[in-house]
Amino acid sequence: MEQNEVVLRAIGILTRSAQWRRQVEAGDAGGDDPLGDGRGGDDPLGEDPGTGQIAALLAEVFPSVPVREEATALEAAHAVTEAALPSVMRLIGAFTYVFAELAEAHDSGRTDITSEQLLRELALRMSRAGDAV
Repeated sequence: MEQNEVVLRAIGILTRSAQWRRQVEAGDAGGDDPLGDGRGGDDPLGEDPGTGQIAALLAEVFPSVPVREEATALEAAHAVTEAALPSVMRLIGAFTYVFAELAEAHDSGRTDITSEQLLRELALRMSRAGDAV
């Protein structure tokens, strides 16, 4: 998965999180709790397709790590850590990039655009060929 795709998926999750927040504030979080903190139903992952976005992103970004059957626990942990580190860095980079864009608009005092509009604008910019993070 290219970094632009990871950023676009992060934007989708952040856009969806605005809906999660509105539903929680309205007291209508039934099953729609992305963090599993007890406000949104019995399933800690929630029943909302938005939480599926998070799981799908993690499944696509993180590699499958084969571990030898005779590997020790320490060897297995090292193999998983080594394989997962680039994916962790890509995810952190994507969310950091989007956060920085939102923070810049906020800090500059822009009132002509909402965070959701800015996320849509950023997604359009990122989806154009040649635009890279």
